[in-house]
Amino acid sequence: MTQTADSGIDELRTTIDGVVVGPRDAAYDDARRVWNAAIDRRPALIAQCVSVADVRTAVLFGVHNGLEISIRGGAHSMSGAAVVDDGLMIDVSALNKITVDPETKRASVGGGALLSDLDAATAEYGLAAPAGMISHTGVAGLTLGGGMGYLTRKFGLSLDNVLSVQIVTADGRVLRAAADENPELYWAVRGGGGNFGVVTEFEFQLHEMAPIVQYGLLWWDLDQGADVLRLARDLVPNLPREVTVIIGALNAPPAPFVPAEYQLKPGYALVVVGFGGVEQFDEIVGQVRTALPPTVEFTTPMPFTEVQKSIDEPNAWGFHCYDKGAYLEDLTDEAIEVITDHVARKVSPLSNTLFYRLDGAYSEIGDDDTAFGGGRSPRYAVFLVAISPTAEGLPPERDWVRAFWDELQPHTLGHGSYVNAMAEYDADRVRASYGEQKYARLQEIKTVYDPGNVFHRNMNIKPL
Repeated sequence: MTQTADSGIDELRTTIDGVVVGPRDAAYDDARRVWNAAIDRRPALIAQCVSVADVRTAVLFGVHNGLEISIRGGAHSMSGAAVVDDGLMIDVSALNKITVDPETKRASVGGGALLSDLDAATAEYGLAAPAGMISHTGVAGLTLGGGMGYLTRKFGLSLDNVLSVQIVTADGRVLRAAADENPELYWAVRGGGGNFGVVTEFEFQLHEMAPIVQYGLLWWDLDQGADVLRLARDLVPNLPREVTVIIGALNAPPAPFVPAEYQLKPGYALVVVGFGGVEQFDEIVGQVRTALPPTVEFTTPMPFTEVQKSIDEPNAWGFHCYDKGAYLEDLTDEAIEVITDHVARKVSPLSNTLFYRLDGAYSEIGDDDTAFGGGRSPRYAVFLVAISPTAEGLPPERDWVRAFWDELQPHTLGHGSYVNAMAEYDADRVRASYGEQKYARLQEIKTVYDPGNVFHRNMNIKPL
């Protein structure tokens, strides 16, 4: 390690209350580790901040010393954006305090909080904020890019429910951004990712949520894929908002309710979550059962906090991962042909394809009301996900995702995609995801708050 880096560690250690970790420290390898095991980068410095003042000091230190900066919250980015080679990793995971006001139905959420933290804190009061579907995801990264999950049709994206943020900008200012204060910055952070600074706190609007919801997993063999997708095409767009169905091409779980002969077999699934009455849920499951009897059917009441953890295990830390995303207007026969062809080609039992239906509350927000990188017309968000337990197994799965994505493109809504579903931040794809007009507006705001492009390890919006 160079003398300059050594002195940098010493200097930063004297100016922040948190811990500064360097390559010589025993904690270094654990501190630099991120969710996606395919990412292996070595920062020169890791600043584990415990306050907003620490974040401000770390940002200014990095800028002053010409260090490339990355921001670590939940470290769940597929691209490994949280960690940088030879630069400064600012770790805000300790800023995870959550305060819920049940009277106003609002929550103040630290920028380092995880979805499991948010779910647990709000559920205590019979409330919830719409979020993602893997509980060890960080709130900040998810929200700044969008935030899709079981509650999207009912309450919108995570970013649609952000009332304000506290953010540390590249010049060390600590700003509040809301509809009544720095409104352009408020618009930009709701979809523009981490381009504009380090968000240290969110204020969320919460919604009433029954602690127990209805959960169902319906699974079919691989050769029934086209029938399942056609059934979903007819059923899912007409669902009431109180019911969400996630469509998946995935292997049957090794769970007790799955007969041994089907465990880990590839196939297709409908994950049904009901937030209304049991009768409504049973009616929809019954429609599916009548139309196409599933090979495996499991339904049960379940705490919503547990539903939020239901796919944590197959998406655990330590797997080697890659993904690409797209938007489909509909599950056309032509798209279904591509999907069923490519689903059958994957090798890893962990790799999967997911379709989230986006409509209802999602579509009640105007395309330009936030900086979200996707249109608000009813559609499906498609996630093509490669997951391998080993490094050696990832290349063929990654090739599978890329070939799948390429062949699906003629049937998608353009070359853009959900920016949180990018393992690689190709500049043209980022621009296409936002569209020219929205991207130009983001560029103008980026130029005001980060003209030097300090925060660029993300779906980068380049300043003018």
